[in-house]
Amino acid sequence: MLKVKDIAKAIEDFAPLSLKEDWDNPGLQVGDREMEVTGVLLCLDVTEEILKEARKRDCNMIVSHHPLIFGGLKRLTGATPTERIVAGALRDEIAIYSAHTNLDSAFEGVSYEMAHMLGMKDCRPLEKSNTGGEKEGLGVIGTVAPTPKLEFLRKVKDTFEVKDLRYSAQTPGIVVRKVALCGGSGSSLIKTAMRSGADVYICGDLKYHDFTSYGSEILLADIGHFESELCSRKILSRAIRTECPDCVIYFSECERNPIQIIEN
Repeated sequence: MLKVKDIAKAIEDFAPLSLKEDWDNPGLQVGDREMEVTGVLLCLDVTEEILKEARKRDCNMIVSHHPLIFGGLKRLTGATPTERIVAGALRDEIAIYSAHTNLDSAFEGVSYEMAHMLGMKDCRPLEKSNTGGEKEGLGVIGTVAPTPKLEFLRKVKDTFEVKDLRYSAQTPGIVVRKVALCGGSGSSLIKTAMRSGADVYICGDLKYHDFTSYGSEILLADIGHFESELCSRKILSRAIRTECPDCVIYFSECERNPIQIIEN
């Protein structure tokens, strides 16, 4: 019978914890490593609804991209969603595990998956990891067939099912050949993308002043944090099945983008 530690090993063999950023908190968040696993529920964020879904599906392990616990807990009084989730998971013996920036920096991790979705070629890390690996690091840069700017942006919008794609309006009418991207909050890599000669940089959570400061020099496209990282579930599923082919795995059906848009 599979145990929590077996699922953790499968994920960490693919995305070692040594790849995580210093501020991050991936790994086993709640539960016993020796507990036998009845099923795994995959999600981007652990919410109270996700915990209920895990119970309903008889999954006693939740694997998320974003860690449930970042800065530690000082109390368990049920005053916050995080406290209620931790208390509920402990009560119902549901383990919670996350793979965050280690999954971002892994070879064939989040940014690589995004690149594959766009049909990019000759992919390599945008910013190499300090672990020394040639294929590991944050973001990805690669090439696409020459595509006019707006046509390329429409492809990005359709590929990631973005309702409201924001892009730098002041960027000249370029033809896109070289693409840089990063899942999640990637504004810190804009200058790296520019130095790498990218025509466009795609990520989530760009700020207004990112557009005003750099938009005339590189095409910027903000596809949304949720949309850029939802592919993490597919990556985690593949990693687990590689070493644990008999594991029962579900993608959450109740997960929703926490940011909604009023459409005309």
